[in-house]
Amino acid sequence: MTTYSETPRFLAGAICPRCEALDRIRVYAAHGKDYRECVACGFKDELHFPGQARELETRVQRRDDGTSDEQVVQILPRQP
Repeated sequence: MTTYSETPRFLAGAICPRCEALDRIRVYAAHGKDYRECVACGFKDELHFPGQARELETRVQRRDDGTSDEQVVQILPRQP
């Protein structure tokens, strides 16, 4: 799955890892892969994005049916 469009677009503030030129990197998708390319020195490589991280464990986990395991905790007793 690609993240960028097939139309090359410049990334503002990006620095080339080879020649360190500022604002000369453009990104685009081709053949189902994402690439970045420096128009100053010709550097080009494929971008690899990390996969989706699993959800962190919390005290309250939602179930598929919309309910949760949350419990009401009463810290102070109710005043009459």
